Amino acid sequence: MPTSSPDAAAQTMINNLREKTGRSLDQWLKLLSGRQVEKHGEIVKWLKSKHNVTHGFANLIAHMHLNAKAGGKGAAGQDLIAAQYNGPKAALRPIYEAVIKMVGTFGQDIEVAPKKTYVSLRRNKQFALIQPSTKDRLDIGINLKGAKAAGRLEASGSFNAMVTHRVRVTDVSDLDAELKGWLRKAYEAG
Repeated sequence: MPTSSPDAAAQTMINNLREKTGRSLDQWLKLLSGRQVEKHGEIVKWLKSKHNVTHGFANLIAHMHLNAKAGGKGAAGQDLIAAQYNGPKAALRPIYEAVIKMVGTFGQDIEVAPKKTYVSLRRNKQFALIQPSTKDRLDIGINLKGAKAAGRLEASGSFNAMVTHRVRVTDVSDLDAELKGWLRKAYEAG
């Protein structure tokens, strides 16, 4: 998924759907429209078990189906991401985009799941999250069970109980090989 933005990554996957899954996005959406599945996880499970769709494509199809049912409020939660990086936090958006690009090099099975205040990065389970915590700082939460907190790799403390560690990021230059290594280790464990 080496693309410059989540929108571009999603579009690349949509373009490859027919070749990789045997159906176009429209065909998958039509197939899902006749099913009584409402939850994202149920849709992903059904696509994987009944149609042998890989996790990344199943996640994309599920997001697009639920988005269409909700009236099209932006592909894969882009409205939530836009709200997070609105106003005083707008200057943090390029850092967010760079993190997404970085983790996108790990594999095509990453689910980018926007929430109200942060974005969860999942494989089989959440391995990291990205949160614009202040107007000039992103916090990257990482699940690294057993890793000792030291230097920039802090214990998560009261930041977020869903991760074990936190790294504070104020500039794209903070996205170095050390941080990429921690994120990759969490991804591989997830």
